[in-house]
Amino acid sequence: MYINNKKKKKDNYYPRLNEWNDDTIWGDQPESLAPYVPTPQPVVLEMLSVAEISSKDIVYDLGCGDGRVIFSAVELFNAKKAVGFEINPYWITSIEKKIIDKKLINRVFVYRKNFMEADISEASVVTIYLTTNGNMKLKPKLESELKPGSRIVSHDFPIHGWDNLNQKEKKPLGSGHKIFLYKIS
Repeated sequence: MYINNKKKKKDNYYPRLNEWNDDTIWGDQPESLAPYVPTPQPVVLEMLSVAEISSKDIVYDLGCGDGRVIFSAVELFNAKKAVGFEINPYWITSIEKKIIDKKLINRVFVYRKNFMEADISEASVVTIYLTTNGNMKLKPKLESELKPGSRIVSHDFPIHGWDNLNQKEKKPLGSGHKIFLYKIS
């Protein structure tokens, strides 16, 4: 993996990661609440479907990685707006280029910012793929900033103390991934 964010040893297990920015891997950013692991596209689609995204929704993806959730929300579910927060400059540059190329500059936004320091009160839907510990650190922020009725969709990791409203218990394409749905009351 990466050592001291300056030297890197070739990683034969994840060869594609060797091409990415050094900040991509867990631990290189002290404010990281989870490692970078992309959500498979079928899981993204199920997450957005479970949240019942509509043209009235403003979707926030906290730790948006390559932007697949925010682009899918707008392009495939017709969300009014999608906003991503990401601390990795590589992904920010990549997403900004996609926003321009896809002509979505008025509907998709990305910020290089620690989402724990961002105002998320505008969101009607928040998507996350953090660890259980990361979710617990985020929980007070969600409770204090989101409006009643806002939905939170978590990939694989629950938010303890909240009731999962996703009664489907369906694992997208038999993938073994879990999707948790919560609503702010």
